[in-house]
Amino acid sequence: MSQIVLVPVLLPLLGAGLCLVLGRSARAQRLISVVVLVIVVAAAATLLYRADRHGPQSVSIAGWTSDIGISLVADRLSALLLLISAIVTLCVLLYSFGQGIVEFGRNTPLSVFHPTYLVLSAGVSNAFLSADLFNLFVGFEVLLAASYVLITLGGTEARIRSGTVYVIVSFVSSVFFLVSIACVYAATGTVNFAELARRLPDLPEGTQLVLQLMLLVTFAIKAAIFPLSFWLPDSYPTAPAPVTAVFAGLLTKVGIYAIVRTQTLLFPETDLRSVLLWASILTMLVGILGAVAQSDIKRVLSFTLVSHIGYMLFGIAVASQMALSGAIYYIVHHITVQTVLFLVAGLVEWRTGTTNLDRLGGLARSAPILSVIFFIPAMNLAGIPPFSGFLGKVALGKAGVAAGDWLAIVGVAISIATSLLTLYAVAKVWNRAFWQPVDPDATVDAGDDWAHGPLHGHDQVSTGTQVTTMWKVSTLDRLPRGMALPTVVLVLVTVSLTVVAGPLFDITDRAAAELMLRTPYIQAVLGEAP
Repeated sequence: MSQIVLVPVLLPLLGAGLCLVLGRSARAQRLISVVVLVIVVAAAATLLYRADRHGPQSVSIAGWTSDIGISLVADRLSALLLLISAIVTLCVLLYSFGQGIVEFGRNTPLSVFHPTYLVLSAGVSNAFLSADLFNLFVGFEVLLAASYVLITLGGTEARIRSGTVYVIVSFVSSVFFLVSIACVYAATGTVNFAELARRLPDLPEGTQLVLQLMLLVTFAIKAAIFPLSFWLPDSYPTAPAPVTAVFAGLLTKVGIYAIVRTQTLLFPETDLRSVLLWASILTMLVGILGAVAQSDIKRVLSFTLVSHIGYMLFGIAVASQMALSGAIYYIVHHITVQTVLFLVAGLVEWRTGTTNLDRLGGLARSAPILSVIFFIPAMNLAGIPPFSGFLGKVALGKAGVAAGDWLAIVGVAISIATSLLTLYAVAKVWNRAFWQPVDPDATVDAGDDWAHGPLHGHDQVSTGTQVTTMWKVSTLDRLPRGMALPTVVLVLVTVSLTVVAGPLFDITDRAAAELMLRTPYIQAVLGEAP
């Protein structure tokens, strides 16, 4: 049964190859992609069940020993994140069908969206399951290579410009990651997580600290932790809604996962607690202040994405079992909520042609269903009871108070302030886009990215330097079912996190205990009997 660990990595790669072979058939590509991701969801659910009942599930590729081969391990943490990421990836894929995003490839020899999307899924899975630093690097590079294609999909000027920044930052972080791996190997003679956990304590404290800082900087860039989060707000909003949604939900969380794994497994005794606490506080505060200042839905969500990374980092910094459990729960919550909010932003853009708050209004009356599927995850993000955002923040707050030191208490206070400012930010979006009447004189700048791609299917009339949108009545009476249904499903998933909060917290508690114990993971990697 341990061979099932290979499924989430190898099956999407096989599916990507088949999609390339059948590049002229949109129907075949869609069928392959859906079947592959459904199987990945089933495999992830099986892995979570087995990891929770029987301990970490591991496999060594081709039977090589762990010191020279590639090992994949699914413990409670990685299996849980793998499952929620697979569910989100599948829902976003179905949403992309409704939006017609693959139609960008209609005039090309083959469509690259489906193969690239499956490669992205394989990269995320590989990163969650990797049991050594170099294979983790490979997982990052696979998902980043796919993201380079997806973020510039359509080839508009705005997407190329923002994509260039994203590619440069990703390249720099990848180079730094590779240098960090080289230094770790030079100091210890291995990159295997289990071997590193045993050898790193024998190094001088100064050497351990340098290696820890190098890895933290690398993962902080990928997770968009302040002050290394400057690239995200300008990179995500210009991409198509499904791409932005899956990026927001998953890519930064892979960086957070890497920090959790390395901090708990490799450097449990090295004290960077104060540094991490200050980073979490500043990430929460700077991110939410940026969100409050924005007048575009996608940019508001991009800054809240940065801000709420700080909550997860706060749990990692406090480092108690309660804090780690709260951080894991919050990661699961944030993956789903942030993804669905970007999907809703895509629906707003499909309906109105823009996400600029200055040009929106009246959606609560003209699109009540859209209003509901925005309101629920928005309140969840803000941490309004009884949603999962509130439960996760309460768990993290209790852990911070239990820690007892002044910096942790400051972190709790800032997290409360951030939650209130998040409520203000999403309330501003609700008031201006949904509640207030629309401005009849509103126009869309010709430079807006939506006006240059066949993404929404609305008529446009060019008037000088602006584009006035001439909405057909038939486009206003209902939402596109193919986009709305996956969004509603994800909204229900976010609500279910509250319904099953008890059992889910039980899993995250056991996952946190397993992280702090370390022995089960080390034994699984090395193939030792528990």
